[in-house]
Amino acid sequence: MRALVDAERIRGFMRELGAKATEDGLVYFTGGSTAVLEGWRSGTIDIDIKLVPELESVLRAIPALKESLHVNVELAAPDQFIPPLEGWQERSPSVGKEGRLTFHHYDFYAQALAKIERGHRQDLDDVREMFHRGAVDRATLREHFQRIRPFLFRYPAVDAANFEQAVDAAIRDL
Repeated sequence: MRALVDAERIRGFMRELGAKATEDGLVYFTGGSTAVLEGWRSGTIDIDIKLVPELESVLRAIPALKESLHVNVELAAPDQFIPPLEGWQERSPSVGKEGRLTFHHYDFYAQALAKIERGHRQDLDDVREMFHRGAVDRATLREHFQRIRPFLFRYPAVDAANFEQAVDAAIRDL
């Protein structure tokens, strides 16, 4: 098992990955990577990313970087678990640019809803931090859920009624 990844190691990953990219692209951090870079967690197990587009040079570089930097990297994003939120790209805060890659945090509202749907304690703690830091607010979070609710049938692992109850409970607890 690898050691937890801190902000310095994530930034090292950014530099190395950016150096390997042969085309312009976007990398979106999600989950623990966002929490670490934003400073509400000191470490994470995986560097979770979404690539847009999925550049071959970047995908080919990841296995070697995992080994040389001793990090776990996963291609994972909220839109794999819940419907994508309209306008998520525009709400994705910038992290920086390295080489030909521009790095962002994946939209905090999408991350919050995906974390609420998962329901793990650490995920719910992350949602509370997003709220306390002003990255999400109750009303907008609820609006985004209402907009994706009609499309939840496309995600058979998600029970829409339970998800809605979890969103309501999370909003109440914020």
